Amino acid sequence: MPEACSSPTVRPLLGELRVPGDKSISHRALLVAALARGSSHIVGLADGTDVRNTRRILEQLGVDFSDRSDGLLVTPPEGGLTEASTVLDCGNSGTTMRLLCGALAAEEGSAVLTGDASLRARPMDRVIKPLRTMGATLDGRSDASRAPLFIRGGRLRMAQHDLEVASAQVKSALLFAGLRNGVAVREPAPSRDHTERMLRAAGIQVRRDPQGWLLIVGGGQPHGRDWHVPGDLSSAAFFLVAASLVPGSDLTLRNVGINPTRSGCIDVLLRMGANIEVQPKMDGGVEPRADIRVKHAPLKGVEIPPELALQGLDELPVLAIAAAFAEGTTHLSGAAELRVKESDRIARVIEGVRALGLEAVGHADGWTIEGGRPTGPARVNAAGDHRLAMAFAVARLITPGGVHLNGVNAVHSSYPRFFRDLASVTAA
Repeated sequence: MPEACSSPTVRPLLGELRVPGDKSISHRALLVAALARGSSHIVGLADGTDVRNTRRILEQLGVDFSDRSDGLLVTPPEGGLTEASTVLDCGNSGTTMRLLCGALAAEEGSAVLTGDASLRARPMDRVIKPLRTMGATLDGRSDASRAPLFIRGGRLRMAQHDLEVASAQVKSALLFAGLRNGVAVREPAPSRDHTERMLRAAGIQVRRDPQGWLLIVGGGQPHGRDWHVPGDLSSAAFFLVAASLVPGSDLTLRNVGINPTRSGCIDVLLRMGANIEVQPKMDGGVEPRADIRVKHAPLKGVEIPPELALQGLDELPVLAIAAAFAEGTTHLSGAAELRVKESDRIARVIEGVRALGLEAVGHADGWTIEGGRPTGPARVNAAGDHRLAMAFAVARLITPGGVHLNGVNAVHSSYPRFFRDLASVTAA
């Protein structure tokens, strides 16, 4: 796919599609398997560069990976992760860096974590500060808030963390840090719960008390097991919005994860009037999953409250595209976290929606978008952000005159075959 692309001929999205494995779950499956006692088998792992970075770093820490026709066999080193001889490069993956901070802080040895320019600019203090209260030794540049990060691992003490901001990455880092000696974490609102689900499935006693504290008491080591990664709802969201917007569309997405702590994008689209049918699969797995059928339907502007913003944070850029083509006003609040993602997603979304000829205003924690009929042609810069690249690729499907989109190669971070899959369901 060229680095810049404009608009193809508009065709409905038809048939069925399997999106890649869930990126968030894939990171965690690799890390839980790497910390486990005994081998694990992972099926459906995501294939983007972010997850490959996590795998490559774990290989540098002594974990053995064997690719098989039916998945990936993961065998951790005896005695725990080993010290790497080189700097560990997380690329563009904030999940990789934050989760490894927690895991490596509790392992003997030293490590240095770095990343690309975008990741080195992202704040890490929300992980570093609570880990220090557990006795961890971490340091970085810019008052220790940014990578490269130096970690000297060792035995940590149990601590209570009453977090100011709900963050699945921070929560997960602290849970991994507390595996041996225990930990207590409380968030102001529930973030995605993949880590605690997976730790429980791997034999760790993780419970939530009546005051909302998530507790690991007494510690332990996960045991190896089989992991089946469902399709990524964040990847499916681009097709849910595209099929809702393009007349004549009727698309089924197979085996998609529908974890209720992160299914906010479906709830928002249903509020907007989308024609979406969720068909749960009763397979008893660690994560709930479903086939999702979506047909074209006229959308209307809605209020997206903070609780739904948290449950659909990664999908908000493409929901902004839904809002741009909807009738009426869409207002988003409670999403300040978008400011410190791979790009300032609030600023970039507003810039892109305005390029489509629509009215949009950014706020500290969200935006207000006046839906209507984009006037194209438009020029949009994805700014190296994979979710912006895919969101505005959806917009170009039905923007008169098309959208000249720069930075589309960013999709390799999470969904390398995105444009190929989009072409497959829009083929004549």
